Amino acid sequence: MYILLALIAACALGIAVHYLIPHRDRRGVALAPAIATAVAAAAYALGQWAGLKESSVWLWLIALGGAVALSVAMTLVLTQVRVRRDAEHRAALGI
Repeated sequence: MYILLALIAACALGIAVHYLIPHRDRRGVALAPAIATAVAAAAYALGQWAGLKESSVWLWLIALGGAVALSVAMTLVLTQVRVRRDAEHRAALGI
């Protein structure tokens, strides 16, 4: 049941990441929250399988910290790829 709390918190943090990183118009609104939620689900499940209890601070730090860190990194990378490709397409079309 606690995994649901971790997923909701990760999704909320992913929404914050979406609004804090520039070039929001170049990516979908669900990209950062989806990445954060998926990472938190995987990290929480792996932490549980490793023997961490729901009351362990490390489980929550790994799940939520990893979700934010990977969400920021992946969103930055994917946004930069999109910006670069858009610029290349504009240059090829002479716009």
